[in-house]
Amino acid sequence: MCAIHQPNLFPRLSTLAKLFAADVWIVLDDVQFARRDYQHRARIGALHEDTTRWLSLPTHLPNGRATLIRDARLTDPARSRRQLEDILRDQYRTSPFWPLFTEQLGPVLDLFRIADRTAEITKASTLLLLGALGWSGRVVRSSDLAAGTGRTERLVDLCRAIGAGTYLCGTGGTQYIEPDRFADAGISVRRFCVPGTGVWRGARSLSAVHALLLHGPGLVGVTVFDSATQVSEVQPSSSTCWRRAP
Repeated sequence: MCAIHQPNLFPRLSTLAKLFAADVWIVLDDVQFARRDYQHRARIGALHEDTTRWLSLPTHLPNGRATLIRDARLTDPARSRRQLEDILRDQYRTSPFWPLFTEQLGPVLDLFRIADRTAEITKASTLLLLGALGWSGRVVRSSDLAAGTGRTERLVDLCRAIGAGTYLCGTGGTQYIEPDRFADAGISVRRFCVPGTGVWRGARSLSAVHALLLHGPGLVGVTVFDSATQVSEVQPSSSTCWRRAP
């Protein structure tokens, strides 16, 4: 099972859960960088308040709007490192899970000293969260694979390149993919969506860091893992979501 997704800074729980369910995450790094997306920023919640704030990595686009994700650069890595650490501490330092999280955060913070590509930092932040849930899948960069340029063509080619038999599609992807193209390639499509209650509250808007530091990696991990094992086949032409258990 394959999930294809751009590298996001501390991705939302809905995105993280989709990646967790996959055997392979293809990091989509050879498409255009979008400032209004989550590629360099995350919405961070507060432990016991309904307030949020943005955590952003100021990013320079060497080729302007045409810059690919893999080519985007941090404008000031040292300052971004400090801001990232400070904002996370301000929001979550009272969590009982904060000491464990800071220990796992260390390698990501160290990466700012040797890397200036935004995608390297954001990919590492995602792998940190997947590791906290016990994910043991494989990561491949789309830029290392041969694929066409059409939206569905690219996805089908990437799945073929790694030998995937199933493509795990998010709710956004269902708006534009051509299911028949997958079917013709012998690849099944499973649509992925999550509820909005319990651990999943805020899953579509808040970084998964919030759920992990509010509920703990144990509860979040069990919830995500249990629902990941309850997979049913969905026909490409069906509008049914593969819905996570609440």
